Amino acid sequence: MSLIASDHFRIVVGLGKSGMSLVRFLAQRGVSFAVADTRENPPELATLRRDYPQVEVRCGELDVEFLCRADELYVSPGLALATPALQAAAARGVKLSGDIDLFARNAKAPIVAISGSNAKSTVTTLVGEMAVAAGKRVAVGGNLGTPALDLLSDDVELYVMELSSFQLETTNHLGAEVATVLNVSEDHMDRYSGLPAYHLAKHRIFRGARQVVVNRQDALTRPLMSEGQPCWTFGLSAPDFKAFGLREENGEKYLAFEFQNLMPVRELKVRGAHNQANALAALALGHAVGLPFDAMLASLRNFTGLEHRCQWVRELDGVSYYNDSKATNVGAALAAINGLGMDMDGKLILIAGGDGKGADFSGLRDSVAKYCRAVVLMGRDAGLIADALGDAVPQVRVGSLDEAIAQSRSLALPGDAVLLSPACASFDMFKNYEERGQLFARAVEVLA
Repeated sequence: MSLIASDHFRIVVGLGKSGMSLVRFLAQRGVSFAVADTRENPPELATLRRDYPQVEVRCGELDVEFLCRADELYVSPGLALATPALQAAAARGVKLSGDIDLFARNAKAPIVAISGSNAKSTVTTLVGEMAVAAGKRVAVGGNLGTPALDLLSDDVELYVMELSSFQLETTNHLGAEVATVLNVSEDHMDRYSGLPAYHLAKHRIFRGARQVVVNRQDALTRPLMSEGQPCWTFGLSAPDFKAFGLREENGEKYLAFEFQNLMPVRELKVRGAHNQANALAALALGHAVGLPFDAMLASLRNFTGLEHRCQWVRELDGVSYYNDSKATNVGAALAAINGLGMDMDGKLILIAGGDGKGADFSGLRDSVAKYCRAVVLMGRDAGLIADALGDAVPQVRVGSLDEAIAQSRSLALPGDAVLLSPACASFDMFKNYEERGQLFARAVEVLA
């Protein structure tokens, strides 16, 4: 039976993928609701009108009086809670909620909850694959892939959920079996007043968590914990009690737990220190929910990485090409630059630029100076990145992705790598980061 009162009226605000999952969930339970969206033609409008013609829908500017007819608003992640109409409704006693709260109230299996500025999709996918290898009936989704409410099933033994700060803003009590914020760096500064506000949103993931996983190299990932709450850590240093990390023995580097070597790092198919950290985070989360090491290590050995996330494309003339189009913020780009840079003999040619979302690019300078031979800049905020980098390395400004690839190829020496890691969103030049990455990979694959 659904844990949702049937005598209240609700409004789903936002008719994208998660909004449509809310519509399906509420309709299946016979709950009274309506839909609103700030856009005149939201993505799922045709589907709503075809499948649920009886549901009232209002498109365009939000009407406060309409919103105040509801006891509760389910606000889609894409819409900021600071939106004046939402704030006006809340001031008049309307509850603001979201799909993740509703999911948590109805999920009957333990939840592994994963957030972070970077790497959350990779770690979520890895933990899901580890659970499958261990023979678990697992459901993976949230911000990645399938919306949370579409995953609900009595057959599921474990939920592995990627959660964004936008989703967590409307999550009041998740109650995860284990929760983690993998890392915290500036992102979405066009939505938040600053890093503290973004950090607070991320840390809502820990509400009601029975266990936590902490990145011991990032103090901003550690929550306030209750006494006796189990805490596991991961990091690239040598691990001690309840910790995962790297150990070196006879010149060989190992993934390790406490004082036990688990597997040589060279057996990972994905390269870079950041991917070693991702593997350790996944091991910590899987261990917290009782997944056996043999299944988890088998998954790590088979994992080839996610598309657009530091994905190896090809090697040509001794130069490797990597598609890291998913690096839509400075922290993600730094993870790739540092991770690849410290794991190779040559230098990087970095392709960066796009819509910076109000970010401060000065954090790139030291790593670019250390690991890059040159930077090729494109897109709307190329000038801001150029100013932030100063004279750290030679810079080239280009007007297109094809030109960026051609310039990068001419700058690279054998043993180097060309890395598309833009540190920016793609919307000024492309439909999304996937299109940017696909066009990069396609162009690189036809180089002769």
